[in-house]
Amino acid sequence: MCADFDLTDDRPVYVIGGGPGGLAAAAALRQQGVRAVVLEKSGAVGASWRGHYERLRLHTTRARSGLPGLKMPRSFGRWPARADVVRYLEKYAVHHGLEIVTGVEVTRIDRTPDSTGWLLRATGGRELTGSAVVVATGFNHTPRLPSWPGLAAYEEAGGTVLHAAAYRDPAPYAGKDVLVVGVGNTGAEIAVDLAEGGAARVRLAIRTVPHILRRSTLGWPSQMTGILVRRLPTRLVDAGAALLCRIALPDLSAKGLPRPDTGLYTRARQGAIPVQDVGLIKAVRRGRVEPVAAVDSFEGNEAVLADGSRVTPEAVIAATGYHRALEGLVGHLGVLDARGRPVTRGRRTPKQAPGLYFTGFTNPISGNFREMALDAHRIAKAVARRTRGRTRAGGPRATAATPPPAGV
Repeated sequence: MCADFDLTDDRPVYVIGGGPGGLAAAAALRQQGVRAVVLEKSGAVGASWRGHYERLRLHTTRARSGLPGLKMPRSFGRWPARADVVRYLEKYAVHHGLEIVTGVEVTRIDRTPDSTGWLLRATGGRELTGSAVVVATGFNHTPRLPSWPGLAAYEEAGGTVLHAAAYRDPAPYAGKDVLVVGVGNTGAEIAVDLAEGGAARVRLAIRTVPHILRRSTLGWPSQMTGILVRRLPTRLVDAGAALLCRIALPDLSAKGLPRPDTGLYTRARQGAIPVQDVGLIKAVRRGRVEPVAAVDSFEGNEAVLADGSRVTPEAVIAATGYHRALEGLVGHLGVLDARGRPVTRGRRTPKQAPGLYFTGFTNPISGNFREMALDAHRIAKAVARRTRGRTRAGGPRATAATPPPAGV
């Protein structure tokens, strides 16, 4: 149970998104005695994790992926599976007694007319007023499918095209020629899943050669290295990573997968995290996954690649990333950068939008769950300091047991 102390406002803190970032923030706020209401557009918590492909496991260790106030069970093993993560998030919400409202999608956030809080407009014509808002709608929000020339004609010719968000398992592709586009962690893992699951041929279209890391080396997880090097100079980390990769990883240039010519940490700071090897190296060495050039266009039933070659896949799976899709929600507030990502995170709020917090919109080499847990503590402490300061100034008061907001 959370501690009872007077808050400055009878309006709750609204947390938008019932994924790990939102649940962590709500639990940390509750621990500080601040009432938080989670608004989740789907019918249950952890919606993104429920929709991921079956093979997926966390690339970070169980011990360093727990959210505030509840460790992941040892029974999950070192690398928790997708289904285990979903169960953990369900248990987490119950364990902390979180106040969660499902089936409500917030479409726009504005300052209240008196600038003392935030007005949330949501589905069903709802208008909710909160003292602060935590936006945790997720890094992987809206699938991004490139508008390749000729794509419609390829589908009319009988080809199948889907975004990786719709991929579940390899069964529908048994015996088929499949082209996976994109070599982030998702594309690499789906390619291996297809190769091991019975696809007749699997090609992996690569635009930018990725950095590949062993998930662990001699029992030492790459996540720990990511945590330790985050504050070191970029050039130093790049040099160390290049040396380590030459020692630990084979040269696959002859197989179409050369070593990258840019530094690992340089790329990570630009938002491209390394690929954790969960079977890609072995699959490429054995010819079960064939690296090819990036897709430029489609002509009939053919995919035209950047090097001029052509392939005729029966199915194309686009592991081409996601949009954060924050423009409609907060774009008018001037709180997004040129790439549509929040300009602040954690305890910091934009100067022009005090009381508006963001979490879960980065993809750090130290682990997303770990960073969301840290953000949650920082956000909760910042909100608690803000509310306590206003209490001392003589603002309105309410207890953490305030009844649910009307209209939700």
